Amino acid sequence: MSKLDELYRLHRLLDGRRTGLARADLIGAHDFARATLSRLIADLRNKLNAPLIHDKDRGGYRYDTADGRFALPGLWFTADELLALVTLKHLLTNLEPGLLENHLRPLQTRIDQLLASRHLSLGEAGRIRLLAMAVRHKNPRHFQIVAGAVLQRHRLRIDYYNRERDESTAREISPQRLAHYRNNWYLDAWCHDKKSLRSFAVECIREVEPLTTPAKTVAESTLNRELGSSYGIFAGKPRAVAVLVFTAKRARWVAEEIWHPEQQSRWLADGRYELRVPYSDDRELLMDVLKYGAEVEVTEPVELRVAVKKSLDAAASQYRRGKAKGSGFENGG
Repeated sequence: MSKLDELYRLHRLLDGRRTGLARADLIGAHDFARATLSRLIADLRNKLNAPLIHDKDRGGYRYDTADGRFALPGLWFTADELLALVTLKHLLTNLEPGLLENHLRPLQTRIDQLLASRHLSLGEAGRIRLLAMAVRHKNPRHFQIVAGAVLQRHRLRIDYYNRERDESTAREISPQRLAHYRNNWYLDAWCHDKKSLRSFAVECIREVEPLTTPAKTVAESTLNRELGSSYGIFAGKPRAVAVLVFTAKRARWVAEEIWHPEQQSRWLADGRYELRVPYSDDRELLMDVLKYGAEVEVTEPVELRVAVKKSLDAAASQYRRGKAKGSGFENGG
């Protein structure tokens, strides 16, 4: 029998009793080993805050409550699990400050007590660093409402701002799942106005109203097929495969990266690295290709190759126009 089973067994014997249980009876009649019983009593008192007392007048051990009852906490953790939980909490706090603070605060005190009882330190969690880049909005103001709708399965009415078109539209949506992608939160949802699946940047939700109408449920397989099969955050079934060829030097890094779950790759005879990724919308892929500059070449499809060339030409033209404002450098100097 595990220690946890033994602890529950002792708890069941004590819970609801108005009279105490003698140590001799627990060892004899109930077959607890002497050392085990001492450890279980200490665990109930020190780790679970049980009001366990030894009452000589009432015959032994009992819970010091009005009705003799005590509800054990619902969470049980080993030392390693506690450290993992605290580390996760630390990571989430740094990833999205304040996002889960209200929900975790009641649990944090209990975790601290359990860790202290095992002589474990919280300080070392600070040695883990998360460096966020290009985060558009920390702790989006409507995140809690959106997350609640995802979990409680009800619809939302939102006013959504589209940056590309610079306009806001009203939508009724059935939230399906939340995704944290490139340091920003996205909501996958069924849009009842467009009658299709859409991904919404949570920070672009300007107003939100919870509705009592149950959310339409979309199968996980459909979500993955419609929203998870293309490159990056843009939804839609893949319409093309990008063929990217990286220089031999850059390949040392890129060969270890996962750009897409269904990517294909191979090493070329001259040491270069070819990567094939499916995509439906080239906007995000274009940005990723451009950041590698001369260290990558798009060989297929033609339209993506042309789009990259136009972007590079436009960028280069800015440096051919002459003196930059506020700088002391002339063109070519």
